[in-house]
Amino acid sequence: MNPAHLQCIAVKPDRLCLGLSGDWVVGAGIPALDAVRDEVVRLVLPASVEFDCQGLSRWDSRLLTFVTSVIGHCEANGVRVDRAGLPSGVQGMLALARAVPDREDIQRVARPPGFLASVGEHTLRGWQDFQYLAEFVGEVCLAFGRLLLGKARMRSSDLWLLVQECGPNALPIIGLIAVLVGMILAFVGAVQLKLFGAQIFIADLVGLGMAREMGAMMTAILMAGRTGAAYAAELGSMTVNDEIDALKTSGFS
Repeated sequence: MNPAHLQCIAVKPDRLCLGLSGDWVVGAGIPALDAVRDEVVRLVLPASVEFDCQGLSRWDSRLLTFVTSVIGHCEANGVRVDRAGLPSGVQGMLALARAVPDREDIQRVARPPGFLASVGEHTLRGWQDFQYLAEFVGEVCLAFGRLLLGKARMRSSDLWLLVQECGPNALPIIGLIAVLVGMILAFVGAVQLKLFGAQIFIADLVGLGMAREMGAMMTAILMAGRTGAAYAAELGSMTVNDEIDALKTSGFS
């Protein structure tokens, strides 16, 4: 790799030529812009600056960035820049970058919507969510109907794998939470039942409470949090990878 080299040549008292040679690519060290600035100041702001790229071997965005910085510095000091000596690719990119003028209102801050606009936006968003929910319920009903009629196309091995993930694989965490909640319930109940001398009913309190109420509720919460989140993440990944569209196109769902 040829090192990038910059040479500042005063062609005339009012003209400065920047000779670029070597490889001006990403990963290679390029000369600093300070050399150009010092030379421009030394010549007391020349009337024009031109480029000589005959010794240039390779270039990429690093050259474009350097040239853009030089042009910006020269224009800020009222110095004209002659781009005829630059490679045609650099000239085309510079022309494309300056084809669209800067917007004067780019820093304008949008005003917050009014009351009626907020109500309308929330109403439309709620109606859209209702449509999504109705579509989802409809698809579930149709899929369940196809399953009952024996027309559903599915792999039984995948079904049993999902049953295993949301069933036996969830038993350890459900058992751990049940034990901890049972201990807390027994401790709290013992403090209150001790006032009436009814500590004998602590076992009944924990057993009936966990079996009738707390057990089912904790299982539902864990299923919604653990299994539901896992299914949502898997479906989201399949949607991003276009796997859902591929299944629909193939007629699997």
